[in-house]
Amino acid sequence: MESKSSGSPATFIDNLVVPGDVVVDLSSMTNQTIKLGGGLRQDCDAISVMKAGKLRFSKPNKYWVENSQKRYVPCAEDSVLGIVVDSKSDNFLIDIKGPALAFLPVLAFEGGTRRNIPKFEAGTLLYVRVVKANPGMNPELSCTDASGKAAEFGALKDGYMFECSTGLSRMLLSSPTCPVLEALGKKLSFEIAVGLNGRVWVNANSPSIVIIVANAIMNSETLSGSTEHDAKGIYGKREPSLRATQQLRRSLILLNPLAWRELGFYFG
Repeated sequence: MESKSSGSPATFIDNLVVPGDVVVDLSSMTNQTIKLGGGLRQDCDAISVMKAGKLRFSKPNKYWVENSQKRYVPCAEDSVLGIVVDSKSDNFLIDIKGPALAFLPVLAFEGGTRRNIPKFEAGTLLYVRVVKANPGMNPELSCTDASGKAAEFGALKDGYMFECSTGLSRMLLSSPTCPVLEALGKKLSFEIAVGLNGRVWVNANSPSIVIIVANAIMNSETLSGSTEHDAKGIYGKREPSLRATQQLRRSLILLNPLAWRELGFYFG
């Protein structure tokens, strides 16, 4: 079977691609440096697709294939939520939902030295960055950004962590802001950390708020585009469509009915 080929990557951007498609021809992109994300591989001057999905592009020159799956394939520069499994003298072993455990060097923290090595118990939740993800090797992590600053990385205390598909987690991190998060943010005060490995952490002052946010996110993947748009109307007290109201009500199933008061509205 012959693969599709194009000298211009713009032909494939935001379109469906399948394994074998050649989406970038490096011979036609002289004096340009490109960065490859998940789902792509280089073979001489050809950049080909390894998994089905949509080809995405971000400036200045990064390409990747976006799809939704339960299994996470580590990729360099991904921000992920990891769980400490064990600690060694030189590193921590971290579960990031990948095919193998990742390791976090004890010095991979802002200002990290042998005198101030952090101590994490098994089960501690960390927000980390994937530094290296070579095939056949354990991924390497860091609790700093590319400039060596801690930024948003580190231990996540309290709160609630749940798992979702990698497609949903990428949607939550998309720009502009995901409609469900935007709608919830206008009515509720909460903290959230989203990992590209399909893990989400939510924290708030009230357990009922955590339940609302977690259930809304977990069920938002099944909402249609029109329903997501109507989410803003419901939270903003604009009159939504009946179908949108019913779908959003199902997406916000609560363990405690009193939690509805946190949003200031009621579905009859």
